[in-house]
Amino acid sequence: MPTQPDYLAHFRRYAEAYEQSLGDHVEADLIRSFFADDIMAPATSGGINVGKNDRGFVQTLKQGYQFYKAIGTTSMQVRRVDVTEIAYNHDSVRVFYTSGYRRKDGSDLTIDFDVTYLAQRTDDGPKIFAFIAGDEMGLYQQYGLVDNEGKPL
Repeated sequence: MPTQPDYLAHFRRYAEAYEQSLGDHVEADLIRSFFADDIMAPATSGGINVGKNDRGFVQTLKQGYQFYKAIGTTSMQVRRVDVTEIAYNHDSVRVFYTSGYRRKDGSDLTIDFDVTYLAQRTDDGPKIFAFIAGDEMGLYQQYGLVDNEGKPL
């Protein structure tokens, strides 16, 4: 049976991979290594997206990081994690982040948010098989990073 992972260290490595991907090259293989073969995520239309950790996921990552760069994302740091065991070898991990942004006018902004991940403990470390995030676009609109249609300002 895999032991309880050090989720704080795990998600700090994930945040580092996120930050690296804000550069010239998306670290798709590194980011994919944090995820299980199958992934569930909330859809923007209110439903659930279910996908594979495959080449299609790589394209999704590239589009996502293109968007994050367009809204001025500069950093992401883990503040803390709260872990709850939910079943044999499965945990709910709520990760509290702080992200940095540079607005078009040159001013800097930080936003605190959290994401809840469902992870399976494996011999190769934890693998994310689902995540639940809040209203990301609403938060970006509130801080003036995107317009009402979700397009970068």
